[in-house]
Amino acid sequence: MYAKGLSRALGASPCHAWRRAHLDTRGHLKPEYDAVVIGAGHNGLVAAAYLQRLGVNTAVFERRHVIGGAAVTEEIIPGFKFSRASYLLSLLRPQIYKDLELKKHGLRLHLRNPYSFTPMLEEGSKAPRSLLLGTDMVENQKQIAQFSQKDAQAFPKYEAFMNRLALAIDPLLDAAPLDVEALRRGSLLQRFKSLSTLTPLLRAGHILGAQLPQYYQVLTAPITKVLDQWFESEPLKATLATDAVIGAMMSPHTPGSGYVLLHHVMGGLEGLPGAWGYVEGGMGALSDAIASSATEHGASIFTEKPVSKVQVSSGGHVQGVVLQDGTEVRSRVVLSSASPQITFLKLTPQEWLPEGFAEKISQMDTQSPVTKINVAVDRLPDFRVAPNASSGQPLPHHQCSIHLNCEDTLLLHQAFEDAMSSLPSRKPMIELCIPSSLDPTLAPPGCHVISLFTQYTPYMLAGGKVWDEQERNAYADKVFDCIEAYAPGFKGSVVGRDILTPPDLERIFGLPGGNIFHSAMTLSQLYFARPLPLHSSYRCPPQGLYLCGSGAHPGGGVMGAAGRNAAYMVLRDLKSQ
Repeated sequence: MYAKGLSRALGASPCHAWRRAHLDTRGHLKPEYDAVVIGAGHNGLVAAAYLQRLGVNTAVFERRHVIGGAAVTEEIIPGFKFSRASYLLSLLRPQIYKDLELKKHGLRLHLRNPYSFTPMLEEGSKAPRSLLLGTDMVENQKQIAQFSQKDAQAFPKYEAFMNRLALAIDPLLDAAPLDVEALRRGSLLQRFKSLSTLTPLLRAGHILGAQLPQYYQVLTAPITKVLDQWFESEPLKATLATDAVIGAMMSPHTPGSGYVLLHHVMGGLEGLPGAWGYVEGGMGALSDAIASSATEHGASIFTEKPVSKVQVSSGGHVQGVVLQDGTEVRSRVVLSSASPQITFLKLTPQEWLPEGFAEKISQMDTQSPVTKINVAVDRLPDFRVAPNASSGQPLPHHQCSIHLNCEDTLLLHQAFEDAMSSLPSRKPMIELCIPSSLDPTLAPPGCHVISLFTQYTPYMLAGGKVWDEQERNAYADKVFDCIEAYAPGFKGSVVGRDILTPPDLERIFGLPGGNIFHSAMTLSQLYFARPLPLHSSYRCPPQGLYLCGSGAHPGGGVMGAAGRNAAYMVLRDLKSQ
């Protein structure tokens, strides 16, 4: 039997540093701060930490009982601690690790190697096959050679090609995008400052050089077209294509899906480019470390304090916020790590927004195909292609991102077509991760926690159906049936589960449409078009309001870049006042 009432989070252990700071500050809410941050998601916490360290007295107000936004640890099932929404780390900017001294504040990482495992369901195959990829290129080539010798030879060249593109794009993540409006209408000084933001773009062009047309195609073409130029084996192409569609309502055949893949290969951990890992204690431990850095320097963080409105003076300048309980808190600036939709359509007085601004925000693409299922099990999944050790201890493939229903890109496209018809996909793309394979603090001895990230599930269901408990459980049962085909006995190992469909992700974490990036990561909503063209430099209407969450440049993922970049812009603006 699955555990009942799993939608209620029991909360993580109260021993973290941020909780001690919270208890110290909650009773000392001041009537005025230099800066107020709406939302204690990881970007909001990063912004607060930088501002406070630079002498800007900052308070953060979070509506939930726990900080972290989507980067949160919750003990949903007694004894099992889950990274309830986001579950992997790689993209957090290295400057943030250093500047905020996150290791000093308790951040511990478990790097994964190997990092990708794709078991096969193949009819008539003499022996079951799988694709296991890691940091050892020679071993990677041996794995790929099972399917194609040609692809095994091409893989190092493909990796070098993609790494060069990531190197070129990387500096763009740590600076505000080109301010097109200032360039068009600003003073001579403003125009000069705007032109200075072209430096990372020019550097990118220099790095890419003569291959710029090929790299441009990666950003604009369907990922299938890009991969077809490199490889012939479907298991390899489908495995790589998962990073091009994950979290995005797009098929591998959708133009622009290549950028989503690039977004997921631009990270790194512990100085290792492209590395991914688990945070010890779950993703909430990362948020705790950022919060601890902020409070060490005097920032105040308050949970269960939802903001109901941004206060604007008669002169059109932000002057603070009003909390849901009616408390007014004054501040010189307000930063919002909430989504653009929440920030501008729910919290900001509409009369202070430019004509047509709210309508354009409401028209942003926030489609999401994601359902997150957190599962507690009493033993490791036992895959047909890679049987468990007799000791029950995790094997290398258990630490990977395990890709199911990914034998070929056609399966991914068919699942996408189901979702576009408002049907939960018959064979959803499944990414299965077992963080307790490397971090035993998350589950009781012998037991494990599993993060299932599934595509494609629509926000709205066909036939007037809604995502009620019956529909959620029916979909989860379908996902579990798929896993059972690869790992017999899986369903019998389940102790409990927590099912979060797109409407659940929206309701609990404030993700519009359930979109894990706040809005689609398409070229039409990136760089100087994020959140909107002419409004992409973190400064927002009305004056003194800043967007610092994933809805701002450079977008989603646990990067912290939007929070850091926004904090530096706020600091420059405060100094110039």
